[in-house]
Amino acid sequence: MSGLPATIALVQINNSFSGQNYLPYSVACLQSYFQQHASDPARVRFLEPIYKRMPIHVIVDRIREADLVGFSAYAWNIRISLEAARRLKALRPEIRIIIGGPEVPDHCEPFLRANPQIDLAFHNESERSFLRYLEAFPAVDPVAIPGVSWIGVDGVFHRNPNGDRIRDLDEIPSPFLNGVLDTLIRNNPTENWIGLWETNRGCPFSCSFCDWGSATSAKVARFSIDRLLREADWFSDNKIGYVFVCDANFGILSRDLDIVRHVADNRARTGFPQGFSVQNTKNATERAFLTQKILSDAGLNKGVALSVQSLSLEVLKNIRRDNISLDVYLELQHRFARAGVETFSDMILGLPGETYDSFVAGIDQLLVSGQHNRIQFGNCVVVPNAEMGHADYRARFAIETVETGVVNIHGHLESMEDDVPERQELVVATYSLSRADWCRCRAVAWMTALLHFDKILQIPIIVMREVGGVAYRDIFERFMAVDGADFPLLAQVRDFFIAEAKAIQAGGYEYTHSPEWLDIFWPTDEYIFIQLTAEKKLEQFYQESGALLQRLAREAGCDERLGAALADALRLNLALVHQPFVVDDVEIELNHNMMDYYQGVLKGLQLPLEARPTRLRIERARRSYDHFQTWCREIVWWGNKKGAYLYGSTPLDG
Repeated sequence: MSGLPATIALVQINNSFSGQNYLPYSVACLQSYFQQHASDPARVRFLEPIYKRMPIHVIVDRIREADLVGFSAYAWNIRISLEAARRLKALRPEIRIIIGGPEVPDHCEPFLRANPQIDLAFHNESERSFLRYLEAFPAVDPVAIPGVSWIGVDGVFHRNPNGDRIRDLDEIPSPFLNGVLDTLIRNNPTENWIGLWETNRGCPFSCSFCDWGSATSAKVARFSIDRLLREADWFSDNKIGYVFVCDANFGILSRDLDIVRHVADNRARTGFPQGFSVQNTKNATERAFLTQKILSDAGLNKGVALSVQSLSLEVLKNIRRDNISLDVYLELQHRFARAGVETFSDMILGLPGETYDSFVAGIDQLLVSGQHNRIQFGNCVVVPNAEMGHADYRARFAIETVETGVVNIHGHLESMEDDVPERQELVVATYSLSRADWCRCRAVAWMTALLHFDKILQIPIIVMREVGGVAYRDIFERFMAVDGADFPLLAQVRDFFIAEAKAIQAGGYEYTHSPEWLDIFWPTDEYIFIQLTAEKKLEQFYQESGALLQRLAREAGCDERLGAALADALRLNLALVHQPFVVDDVEIELNHNMMDYYQGVLKGLQLPLEARPTRLRIERARRSYDHFQTWCREIVWWGNKKGAYLYGSTPLDG
């Protein structure tokens, strides 16, 4: 190439979160790789990357003069990326447009024919292929580039085999340490950044709903520990508040303990990062525990994710997850509980083989095993390169899907003058789960979350199970089966959950939007929690719930002593639930050692429930709120992962 350098624009559009934006790590790696390994880096000039969602015409105006535009495609940006590419191509047919990322299908012909604005699609790891492409630009012969797809001028589709993976990841220069991201930060001084970080690449598992293992093969490649510790220092020195680790199995390597110790030391030294999120390795119990314990002690996590997905052996076999031990999960949960570290468990609704009965039985089993902090009930989403997205897999398990809008939990859906809303493919039925049963599962999951994990009725529910022997699932299913004539408010809540589940099946959002409460999308159980508070119906909710639980105890043939214990549990729970506009402490007298018993259950201890008078001071003044929106944000939203919905208390006996 002669004359002026070629102008390259890279686009990695990420959603903003709570006023923060993600650093565009993927495209920064591409730029860094080229600049270090190119025979003549001066042949190319990189524009500042597009890193966040903005009106499409603004994106187009910023990069319209580029000679080449590369898009990094994910579920949250694929539609806006394709539309921006279409407009660029219409405006300047000579512009070269390439695309890569997880949302580019491995079997790419239909995708490319539907999007003729794309000149070349990159598959899998792309740093080496991107370098080779730019070295030859503009006279590129795609045949010479591994791992790309294109439609030739003769209309024939071509797909080159993927190249070898990079085994020594230090071949990719660090965009943190070489100044590429420093320039972006300097040019955008008002941004609050979230860091994306890789310490390794690869996944030894092949879960059918995930494209991680299929995208990177089984072996795990790694960056050097010296580099990673220097990158950790970069995050702290640049005051990056939150770091999300992109590894599929953090903790799989013994050196991961050294990494988190260094991050924790940096937090103590500099105050940054303030949050550090990892996705745990699946089968390494000891390292997973120690890793998260270090992060928890340093105040770097809001709760440890324990991803079980399903407790049905049939489901685990169907999704190729039966090589991941449930015993490991249960042991981790018990150890974290004993150590006072909050955990939350992931269950996915809509996996093939799941039935209504197995789903509710799984909830029950997790609670019996000691998960009282949070189960995150996710909906199964089909992604392009996962096995679940293949036609034969869909047919084999009779998978039915619906397109729904993409929105983050507690996210704000920005309404832009020129935008293309993103969509996702959600599983709403399988061979084992009818559409009606999917709705039942979704609704009982919300009911479980409201009653137990939002802590509104957690204490009496635990007493019903641990003292009365009534199964957790029987309690939640009874709330789903209430008669509206006897329990009008409970029936109203139940009906709302069912209606929201049906709305999702009809293409609605996964979460419930509230314009009046922070204008964000709430988990539907949290929406009801807020509504009960806003409409001052919490006491009515307790009255109806108490009557229902007492009726269930009688029907189950429970000892009369359970009735007195339930009354205590209900009074204590109502007194503990955090509410706005409450400024004074309150003292409460109980007939049982209810608080000690409850705390013992949460810690996995077998303390007896004793009938003896106790007095407690409920510490309401310490965290009082005189603004409803602030209460919504700091208690209901921020309390999600830690289950921090209750006031503290002090015993007044002796």
